[in-house]
Amino acid sequence: MQGYIININKVRDEDLIITILSNNKKYTTYRFYGARHSTVNLGYKIDFELQHSYKSKIPQLRNILHLAKKWNTDREKMYLWQQYIKLFYNHLKEVDTIDEFYFNLIEKSYQLWDKQNSKRVAIESYIKLLEYEGRLHNDFICFECEKKIKNRVSLLRAFLPAHQECVYMQSFDALHVEELFSKKSTLFFNDTEIQKLWLIVCEGF
Repeated sequence: MQGYIININKVRDEDLIITILSNNKKYTTYRFYGARHSTVNLGYKIDFELQHSYKSKIPQLRNILHLAKKWNTDREKMYLWQQYIKLFYNHLKEVDTIDEFYFNLIEKSYQLWDKQNSKRVAIESYIKLLEYEGRLHNDFICFECEKKIKNRVSLLRAFLPAHQECVYMQSFDALHVEELFSKKSTLFFNDTEIQKLWLIVCEGF
């Protein structure tokens, strides 16, 4: 099987509880510290096997192969990737059987992470997630006053739109946000705006 490590927790004697997202399921697995193992890290894409035992409800993680990309050794890109991948764990931690959309979204981001600006990839992916879940507010109605937003739009967590004067937050050109929502493109945002959008993404899915 293949999947992405979306969470790692240390337990007794440096053993690990590792959460893996595959194409349609989330696995909670156990890895013993004492045995010979490949290095694991948050965000790694791995090929793996599970060994089940009557002694434990949690399967043991075995035969791990890191399906690495060259950019995995780039500290900055890997740090951003780990921030991004952790958001999926927090968003999906209450469910086990998961639509393949989420794995495919991560997979597409993984392939693009070093070919494009990583933060732009994450933002555009997040828009796709919001749309898939029916949470993308592309009607541009301010959630605070419930009136239409025209020129400048502020974005809150989950890219919830509002008038700047209603929430007293950073605003963006409404036409640029409309392009982002409809075309899933950050083309019209400068790097300073991208950083602000990235921080909104980091607030959580």
